[in-house]
Amino acid sequence: MDKKIKVLFFIYQMGAGGAARTLLNVINNIDRTKFEPVLVTLNYDGSYEQYIEPDVKFVKLNTQRLRSAIIPLSKVIRQESVDIVFSTIPNYNIIAILARLLSFTKAKNIVREAAFLGGTRSMNCKLLIYGLFYRFASKVISLSNGVKENLVERYKVNRDNIQVIYNPVDLRNIQQSIEQGTISEEHASIFSGNDKVIVTAGRLVKDKDQRTLLQAFAKVNARINSKLVILGEGELEEELKALALHLHIHEDVHFIGFQENPYVYFQQADLFVLSSIREGFGHVLAEALAAGTPVISTHCKPGAEEVLCGGEYGKLCEVGNSEQMAEFMYADLSMTKKEEIERINKGYKRASQFDAVTIVKQYEDVFRQTVGQLNEGVEGS
Repeated sequence: MDKKIKVLFFIYQMGAGGAARTLLNVINNIDRTKFEPVLVTLNYDGSYEQYIEPDVKFVKLNTQRLRSAIIPLSKVIRQESVDIVFSTIPNYNIIAILARLLSFTKAKNIVREAAFLGGTRSMNCKLLIYGLFYRFASKVISLSNGVKENLVERYKVNRDNIQVIYNPVDLRNIQQSIEQGTISEEHASIFSGNDKVIVTAGRLVKDKDQRTLLQAFAKVNARINSKLVILGEGELEEELKALALHLHIHEDVHFIGFQENPYVYFQQADLFVLSSIREGFGHVLAEALAAGTPVISTHCKPGAEEVLCGGEYGKLCEVGNSEQMAEFMYADLSMTKKEEIERINKGYKRASQFDAVTIVKQYEDVFRQTVGQLNEGVEGS
């Protein structure tokens, strides 16, 4: 195919979340000889914008309201003559589908589902509505097998229309960030002593369950000199700080907010711990493995089990079980140097399977297949 496939990527903003990071990795690594990426967001400034390759056409719609984006987005689809409209996150997927339909073009929708949603009656009803809209998409990308099964069960999406593609991890960028980056001066003292350092990263919200991690850390800290570094921001920050104070560990717990280069913190730590209740994939686990850090995670379905292969590449503890988490943390912090090196090497091996170069080729295959279906439809009409 001589003509490049033009793919419009739509997301609310290129912020600090996992969805934006995934789009950034796909856009920056997609083969420019075969594809022409166009990025469209709402009128927000996102922290990842500075990392977008300069050859990417970047359009900001003149609105911050999602509903108001339908018509402007449909105009961009038409004006740019795109072949594919790619979107992620349910509400934005619906807007992308409606905009594509209103563009009255031959473009096709591909939607990505990253979250393991549902459980309550009201949410399950909402997912059925999403599923009805997803029927207008040529393909649904699921970021794990667990999310795929949820799409089939709760959204009622046709199994044959779902393609599982794991999140891309930009291994080259992680290595460059570690080699060229440094821990900020205000945090350097945390890593300079003999204390063991445990790190975690994620939004400070209920689903990430840092409460359990703090309770587990209190038990570990009573047995071994250690520090806990929490990267991330969120609505529960003050509540978590109050809990650390209540547990008498506040002097050893460091809330350092969002960091543009978290990988230097991962690499300098002795252990990475994820305490989530649920994760669609567990992208940060793969990044921690790529940074050469042993990991422990809760058995947060469905993502952690798949990333860590049921515990082969990092211990899995019960969700909300601070006792078990503490035992696993203490055991890992007590590893011999030989055991630690073995864990790190296994982690590198697993992380390489999520390398952005490999994963993006899977996206390219889906894009080509979708355009191939489009061409067949045109020839047959």
